[in-house]
Parts: sequence; C-alpha cells; structure tokens
Amino acid sequence: MSIERIAVIGAGTMGNGIAQVCAVAGYQVLLIDVSDAALERGMATLNKNLERQVSKGTLEADKATAAKGRIRTSTAYADLRDVQLLIEAATENLELKQRILQQAAANVSSDCLIATNTSSLSVTQLAASIEHPERFIGVHFFNPVPMMALVEIIRGLQTDDSTYAQALVVTEKLGKTPITAGNRPGFVVNRILLPMINEAIFVRQEGLASAEDIDTGMRLGCNQPIGPLALADLIGLDTVLAIMEAFVDGFNDSKYRPAPLLREMVAAGYLGRKSGRGFFTY
Repeated sequence: MSIERIAVIGAGTMGNGIAQVCAVAGYQVLLIDVSDAALERGMATLNKNLERQVSKGTLEADKATAAKGRIRTSTAYADLRDVQLLIEAATENLELKQRILQQAAANVSSDCLIATNTSSLSVTQLAASIEHPERFIGVHFFNPVPMMALVEIIRGLQTDDSTYAQALVVTEKLGKTPITAGNRPGFVVNRILLPMINEAIFVRQEGLASAEDIDTGMRLGCNQPIGPLALADLIGLDTVLAIMEAFVDGFNDSKYRPAPLLREMVAAGYLGRKSGRGFFTY
C-alpha cells in the first residue's frame, strides 16, 4: 500500500508539528481534535511555524502555501474512514490514549495503519486496545517536530513486518532519520535523557547550584545545546513527571523516582514555558 492520506489526532504541540511535516512532505492531512477552538489554536501555530521557516529561508513560500492547502481539520472521527495512516498524538495518559485509539479504530478501514506518538507508554499495551493490533506501531517524534531529525520506531509484540516497513518508508519521506527501539519505558532517548533531567532537579533541590549554574555547567562542560532545566521547562514539567512515573511503574526500580521538587512544582502549576514559569521565567 502506498500511503497518501494521513490523519493526526491531537492538534497540540506534537500533533500540529506532525501534521505540518506530513503536509510539507506531500501527504494529504486530516487534523482532528475535540473542539474547533483546539483546532484553530493548532492551525495558528502550524501556520506561524511555516511562515517562520519561509522567513528563515529553510522552506520555499510556494511549498508552504501548498502544504497549508493539503491540511483539513475536523472534530468528527467519522471523517477518518478514508485515511491510510493514523497517528495519535494525545496527552501522555494511558487511559486517554486507549479511549482515543478504540474510537479511531472503529472508524478507519481494517487495513489502515495506526501509530502512536507516545514517548513512554507501552506500544504492546496500546496495540492490545484495538482490533488488528498487527497494524499498530510506535512512531515517536521529538519536539519541535519540524526541526528535530529523529523518529524512534517502536514495534509492539503484535506489530507485523509490513507495518514496520511502511512506518520506515513514511518516516524517511518526511525527511527524518528513524532508529528502531525496543518496547520498554522511554525507549532509547528518553530512557537516557529524562533521568538526567530528573537528576539535575535533585541537584537544584539540594541547593548544590542555581538553575543558571546547573545549565551553564552542562552546556559548557558537556557541550549540550540547552541545559537540562531549560529543557525540562521546554518539555513541560508535568510531562517530565508523567514520564518518570511511567518509568517507576514500568521498571519497578526506585532509581527512577521523580525528584520531590519536580512534584511540588507541578502541583504549584509551574510547568515551564507553557505556564510562563518553571525553573526559569518566560
């Protein structure tokens, strides 16, 4: 099957970014969310990002215009009936994702490939929530999607070879570099990255250094482009906490316990860039 029509469920940060790169690559894209307001916000961000690429000279103006023309929006799952690949990009919550996937699977054809953009949840467990789980796979994009070159491809226990092969084809057509990861919490990148961020939060909690000095140390001492605390703010401290909690549940290992300061900041609503305040003020 040659994939031409892709649906993305979730118009938030990850979903609108995935929709953008799919449209730029030439796919017809259906972007779905629960309300017109959510779709309007997602499309506003998408259009702004396309305009930014044009102004920086990384995307030609006519290609940006063509990409916008390939995207349509909807709040109706019934509109999924003719898509060939569905990518779920909802909040990192198991019950929510399972509910969305079940509802979506009931509205697509039996040979439509279904993918999740989960960054930490079990692809095998998510696949088990739908019929024909052999067509299910993890495709983990990184934020910001238009800029980040990597996609992790995660096979569940049920994923068949043809689903995996087609996921690779689509990923490469998007101009991304895929790596294959096993179905374990955090896969490859987040398995390494999030515990480092969590340890940086422990260092801040213990008063060993200021947030500025922690990030300066890691940028200049380890040549990281962004410090771990600024990165936590970019990801969202609630998302960092959710992933660390998934690690604790998945591995049953206390070394992944979230820093108490992380829990406290999330409880206070200090979520990073999206709330205007995290380890830094925005």
